[in-house]
Amino acid sequence: MDIGALTPALVSAGTVALAEIGDKTQLLALLLAARFRKPLPIVLGILLATLLNHALAGWVGAAAAQWLTPQVLRWIVVASFLAIAAWSLKPDHLDADLPLPAHGAFAATVVAFFVAEIGDKTQVATVLLAAKYSPLWQVVAGTTIGMLLANVPVVLLGSRFADRLPLRAARIAAAVLFLVLGLWVAWRGVG
Repeated sequence: MDIGALTPALVSAGTVALAEIGDKTQLLALLLAARFRKPLPIVLGILLATLLNHALAGWVGAAAAQWLTPQVLRWIVVASFLAIAAWSLKPDHLDADLPLPAHGAFAATVVAFFVAEIGDKTQVATVLLAAKYSPLWQVVAGTTIGMLLANVPVVLLGSRFADRLPLRAARIAAAVLFLVLGLWVAWRGVG
């Protein structure tokens, strides 16, 4: 199957869903689920925070694609995908100083998720995906769906099954995916 035949939304959803497994925002989803025990407001908060954060990240990626020559953009995307592949192998942990507002499940989730996503590998991946694929709305929709695919089960199941997730295997699969994407972009080019 040619990866170029897949829509930007599917590629974006799959990439982010896999990269999110074991990520600090997934650990945050687990923490929020354990603290508030209100799945619907938490899921809606993840949805809103991700839409806002990834729309901004996608806009940056799309703008970068306009400002840079295709050749320069190609090698930035290749280098970034390879860096994210290596980054994916590093286990994430939740920062002790991450703010967790006490304003209720929805507000706490929106604020905490938006802040936690800044500079996170899934946000960086969104920038890269938006630089590579268009239309932008498909990339943002795909990355948002990917975040929900990875985080909604964690919220719904809570800490009950968290220790059974194969996080090491997921990190390796995410690293391989980003490595393949980087090599594919190097081979096929951006434009």
